[in-house]
Amino acid sequence: MGELTASNMFESETICADHKDLIHDVAYDFYGERMATCSSDQYVKVWDSDGRGGWRLSASWKAHHGSVWKVTWAHPEFGQVIATCSFDRTAAIWEEVGDAASSGSEKGLHTWLKRSNLVDSRTSVTDVKFGPKHLGLLLVTCSADGIIRIYEAPDVMNLAQWTLQHEIPTKVSISCLSWNPSLSRVGNPPMLAVGSDEPNTSNAVANVPSDKGTACNGKVFIYEYSETSRRWTRTECLSSVQEPVNDIAFAPNLGRSFHLLAVATKDVRIIKLEPLA
Repeated sequence: MGELTASNMFESETICADHKDLIHDVAYDFYGERMATCSSDQYVKVWDSDGRGGWRLSASWKAHHGSVWKVTWAHPEFGQVIATCSFDRTAAIWEEVGDAASSGSEKGLHTWLKRSNLVDSRTSVTDVKFGPKHLGLLLVTCSADGIIRIYEAPDVMNLAQWTLQHEIPTKVSISCLSWNPSLSRVGNPPMLAVGSDEPNTSNAVANVPSDKGTACNGKVFIYEYSETSRRWTRTECLSSVQEPVNDIAFAPNLGRSFHLLAVATKDVRIIKLEPLA
């Protein structure tokens, strides 16, 4: 059998996104039929699949007053909802409310309304992610000053109201995060992985003690939620990751007894996380 290469495993198509500056993130919705992009031009664009391998622009709007770093989709059970975060120190929640026929907007484009603006951060908000559906409508953000914030929408029908449930200081610059999507609450408490882009010249990471009292010099941290104490604690530090982390993502669990975590630094690593016996 011949060797598979990227050229014969995948077909690529170039999309003229018409962003005026660097594109920082691309995110697909749950079904892979919609796509959102965000850029340093402060704009977010939403694209719909045409069913033939192409993409059609369905919405474009100025979302922030600074570079937009990340965009993410909520589970469709909560509607057509996305969240964005920016250098302007805010995260925003947007909901699609209709098409041009009902909104009076440019022909063929849909309308997205800002339902809420989260302004707790004092520095650039570097990542934003909706929580797994079975946990309810949760949203987590992280910022350059190392603070993780977890918000909850008490009423999923009212996206204007978000309650700050947890604020977790990490004492290092946080660049990215990922929820563990595992559905089981038995033996799998809610879990977050966060990555730091703290430069190697900094001693900040090495000086951060874990909740167990031991120092850590890695750039990836695992946090778990305890139902007993009702707080998030850092349970693991991956000291094998020493380079600044650009992105991080859990794989779907698929019934495995362990978790897989992809970490993008100057290379890409797949890390196996096994629960303690």
